[in-house]
Amino acid sequence: MTPPPDAGVHARVGLDALFDPRSVAVVGASDNPEKWGYWLASGALSGRDRRAVHLVNRRGGALGGEPFLPDLASLPVPPEHVVVAVPPRHVRPVVMDGLAAGARCFTVITSGGATADEERALSRLVTARGARLLGPNCMGVVDTTSELRLSWGEFPSGGLGLVSQSGNLALEIGRLLARAGQGFSRFVSLGNQRDIDAADALESLIAHGPTRALAAYIEDFRDGRRLARVLSAAHAAGKPVLLLTVGRSAASGRAAASHTGALVSARATVEAVCRDAGALLLDTAGELVDTAVYLLAQGVRHGSAGHPAGASSRLRRIAVVGDSGGQGALAADAFAAQGLDVPAFAEGTREVVSEQLPVGAGCGNPVDLAGAGEADLGSYARVAGALLDSGDTDAVALTGYFGDYATANPAQADRECEVAHALADAAVSSGRALVVHTMARDTPALTVLRQRGVPVYERIEQAASAVAAAARLTDPALACEESPAQATYRLADGGYESVRELLASYQLAFPSAEFVTDVDGAVEAAEHRTGYPLVLKAMGLAHKTEAGGVALSIADADALRAAFARMKAATGAERYAVEAMATPPYGHELIVGVRRDPSFGPVVMVGIGGVTAELLADTALALAPLTPARARALLLRLRHAPLLTGWRGAPGAHLDAAAAAVCAVARAAVDHPELAELEVNPLLVHPGGAIALDAHGVLDRAGASPAPLHGVGEEGGGLLVER
Repeated sequence: MTPPPDAGVHARVGLDALFDPRSVAVVGASDNPEKWGYWLASGALSGRDRRAVHLVNRRGGALGGEPFLPDLASLPVPPEHVVVAVPPRHVRPVVMDGLAAGARCFTVITSGGATADEERALSRLVTARGARLLGPNCMGVVDTTSELRLSWGEFPSGGLGLVSQSGNLALEIGRLLARAGQGFSRFVSLGNQRDIDAADALESLIAHGPTRALAAYIEDFRDGRRLARVLSAAHAAGKPVLLLTVGRSAASGRAAASHTGALVSARATVEAVCRDAGALLLDTAGELVDTAVYLLAQGVRHGSAGHPAGASSRLRRIAVVGDSGGQGALAADAFAAQGLDVPAFAEGTREVVSEQLPVGAGCGNPVDLAGAGEADLGSYARVAGALLDSGDTDAVALTGYFGDYATANPAQADRECEVAHALADAAVSSGRALVVHTMARDTPALTVLRQRGVPVYERIEQAASAVAAAARLTDPALACEESPAQATYRLADGGYESVRELLASYQLAFPSAEFVTDVDGAVEAAEHRTGYPLVLKAMGLAHKTEAGGVALSIADADALRAAFARMKAATGAERYAVEAMATPPYGHELIVGVRRDPSFGPVVMVGIGGVTAELLADTALALAPLTPARARALLLRLRHAPLLTGWRGAPGAHLDAAAAAVCAVARAAVDHPELAELEVNPLLVHPGGAIALDAHGVLDRAGASPAPLHGVGEEGGGLLVER
């Protein structure tokens, strides 16, 4: 697992000098609009009413009436924040000059020309002096609330804090936000994360009052466990986190030495961490912006930092109101396609709605205004208000023409704005969500809606996606308390015999077994230890069944000798397990595996197991280790969980025993970092308990020592907190 760069070199210091410094120096300033130095200098000068701004270029010149000074030593006062936009060979000398001048923060725009080791050395140089480093190879930093603009591009003001490893993606998100009437509170371009990383930046946004929601694009998660803790803290502070990352495709797939390696992808791990931390993992910049617009609007409407507490768990029933039958029907389909319910109304609700509409208008769900809006704009607010107050719905979606009347008839502008206020009032008084889809763009009525906390969308699929994403926001899942690794020895190999002995020491049950090298030893083991029927297994194979290395239900000595001969010929194995046959009634096969993720450490997987594990791909993931309650919750998240709780009258499995087995495997993996993967497949769970029928491990090729993982039992790591 890769630790954060320079962990432990210095006590982490705050980022005040990054976001709101008393003075800024741009080294590499330029008066040429085609150069980065121009944009950085121009942005810095836009905040000179708030702070001292110094521009440095050894060739001289000036911009905006501010002369270029030859070097940092020439500044009249120490620079608190130094922006470095010079050729690569000059970066280190500039940083050293800045440290000598007393700088507390460096934003290094420069990319290329330095090795990773040289960049790490630069970070150590900065952090050893108690300063912070953003970058290198970053696009800069923006804080619209402190008039700090140290980046290229346009960043509209608003309530979203963005942390990104992609500068162009940030610009795309900014343009989409601007179209929706929103923008950024802060933007941090991470670059190569040699000091300030995603967790640092997100943590600073949690404490930033004007930031009402957080967004991040991250490719390199570094200390993933610390990041998970920050995501949980953001949720607890009422600030939802929207995350984008890469890895949805199978293009980077690899051959796995176990089922676990095939089933636990990096993307699946991030999905599990986000789910357990209460964050949202989204797929595109557009989806992120649509969701952010919805959440930020709710925060404005409720006067809160983020989404109103508990509202997401109620966002399931949607009422659709349209001034066109076709648009209303398509809107209903769009919400249903996102997994939301568009329910039929109770008779009382239908009657209240019908009182506001012409005879023959559609009063079900969706509601068709049937020309009522054109006759009286107030009908929009009256119908939406009736539905918001009805108790039949959690949110109302208004779709169609509203917001565009004044475009064709300016005399209606004031009246349309009045109705917009009435719509917002209805949402506030009901405590429920209202979203608007309209064919208009920027009109006075839509401005009113946005200012009053009603999200407005150009396409109905945007509205449906945003509401559905918000509905997925849940409280963080139960997770275990941190504890250090407890290993007292190093596992020599990942074979069944060694792994079985290891897991048995964690109270995981196995059938009785003997390990032999020849057929006579197998027969003797059967007669004196295991009895019949039994199972014969060839050792040293990752996938025994496919290789002909497993024989089941061997009934007597003759059958055992014949099976041994066939298996020896098929596999050439030198060692075999003779094991009692376990056949409890109503048993179901599970797989329990742990894979060591480079960023997140040990990740535990539970799923439907046996030879169909990859075929079914019914799995649930969490960071290890686990509490019994968390393990039980994972089991119940499986699609096939009804098999474990009792299906069609069959008795359920012993879930407490199954959860204890999952905890045992997870704990063993945490204690033994020399294992890159650890797997029990199948784990047979039944009404009387749980028993492991096979196990396998993959040793870390890097030869990890049994020292505790970074972040497990150490400050700076951490799992999600049980609550």
